[in-house]
Amino acid sequence: MNKGIEKKLEQIPLQLADKVYNIPQGKPLLALAIQVQPEYSSPIVGAKIDNEIVDLYTEITKPGRVEFLDLTTEDGMRIYRQSLVFLMTRAAYELSAPYLIRVEHSLGKSYYCELIGSGHRALPLELITLEAKMRQLIELDEPIIPQRIHRGNAIGILSTLGFEDKVDFLKNIDCDQVTLHSSGSFSNYSYSKLVPTTGCLGVFKLEPHDKGFLLRFPASENPAVVAPYPDLPKLDQVFRESEKWANILEISNLVGMVKLLNRDSHAGNELIHIAEALHEKKIAQIADEIYARRDKVRVVLIAGPSSSGKTTFAQRLAIQLRVCGLKPISISLDDYFVNREDTPLDEKGDYDFEALEAVDVALFNEHLKELINGNKIECPIFNFHRGARESQGRAIKVSEDSPIIIEGIHGLNEKLTSAISRENKYKIYISALTQLSIDDHNRIPTTDTRLIRRIVRDNQFRSQNALTTLKRWASVRRGEERNIFPYQEEADIMFNSALIYELSVLKTYAYPLLKAVSRTEVEYSDAQRLLKLLSYFPELKSLNVPLNSILREFIGGSSIHGN
Repeated sequence: MNKGIEKKLEQIPLQLADKVYNIPQGKPLLALAIQVQPEYSSPIVGAKIDNEIVDLYTEITKPGRVEFLDLTTEDGMRIYRQSLVFLMTRAAYELSAPYLIRVEHSLGKSYYCELIGSGHRALPLELITLEAKMRQLIELDEPIIPQRIHRGNAIGILSTLGFEDKVDFLKNIDCDQVTLHSSGSFSNYSYSKLVPTTGCLGVFKLEPHDKGFLLRFPASENPAVVAPYPDLPKLDQVFRESEKWANILEISNLVGMVKLLNRDSHAGNELIHIAEALHEKKIAQIADEIYARRDKVRVVLIAGPSSSGKTTFAQRLAIQLRVCGLKPISISLDDYFVNREDTPLDEKGDYDFEALEAVDVALFNEHLKELINGNKIECPIFNFHRGARESQGRAIKVSEDSPIIIEGIHGLNEKLTSAISRENKYKIYISALTQLSIDDHNRIPTTDTRLIRRIVRDNQFRSQNALTTLKRWASVRRGEERNIFPYQEEADIMFNSALIYELSVLKTYAYPLLKAVSRTEVEYSDAQRLLKLLSYFPELKSLNVPLNSILREFIGGSSIHGN
């Protein structure tokens, strides 16, 4: 914390219960953060007041309950990441660098960034100079002050700084005032809250990567160190492919889409169909590759995180394989669950249905070998009401031109199909990797897109409200981190199921569901974050969404699933 600020703050008595504080009216939040910082293992970077996320410069105008956010929380880490982007752009500005910086996409616990207007790859010396300047600003421990100002004034400031992407964005949103963050003589717009001072941001690293560089973040499990960087060439490649698709659509950021949709009444329909055609072309290419390897490939494994559209993708792939002349069959991994009493338990003592041990791997491998050898098997049928297999399964036999399609979270884990030779398997990783950013420095998180998909789907088909889905999301994410993401580079190919227009369609469904989340709920802050994101998107009606679209898996009306 800034020492000058700290000296002026008096000690304030607090009521503490599980690090939730009852705050009297009229007390400065930053003072409270400084007082309780010793109770935390990493810097306090923000807070929640009655479940609403605020920055530490917020004045407490009425009594409330405060929960401070450090880097062990996802909200705190989100603030930290965006604050590092702010620091990086300030450092580049004060170096009078002949380029601007664009945050392209996330890559592990990093952002991949490129230099705009430099005409060359990011050079090691440039990165050394930029990081040194960032660390100099950290040492100065200068305030990062949020200022609520008139939109026209903000546009003038950002235009002077050369941030034309943000100027375009502010010109196209419906508001009178916006918040700019200022530090020294530098200002920038940020989608999220930021840390109170530059001194909070000591843990990071810049390093060259491809044409640009990585801005690496702290490890969530140990925020005192930079997270290790796993080599992710396939994930990197699919992001680049997504950016190429965005260029085909002539949309580089959110404002580009807004301008396109405002151009004429047919632009939205055209956007939908071009985006869907890109999906269809990619699925057809995957089918062609499997066909080209048909002498070897007998098993096609599909895996990806929640709400990636795996089920629709698998069906559309099967159709394209039929077009190639193959006769694919599908086997559900769910039918190979062990009986309920044999299901492993998680750390809370609940059934862990996502653990690999919840699957009868031995029987599954035995059946796959039999099918590949041309023999008939009796595939089990799992009764989820009884938590046990039915006494009688279904007979299956496949020919050499019938690849076996298996969709499930463990598909990329070699342990699931250890008895099958690797050359006989084709592995596909699918995820919704958002192509759009708000502007050059404010990304739209891939996780938020999937969460919005799931909220809509759970309401459409499971009669669940947004709060129920939000409460379960952390557990879902933990399962993904354990069972899916470590194996994503094992895939032969990756498929990006995101559709550049989808948030404009999902907005109509998700907005009222999120508005219904009460401020009394812990998940209120998540709902507000998603509402803010959706508010930036113009609405598109679902009428023109093709009936076989992956998006139909979430909004309904699918010709593939009949829902």
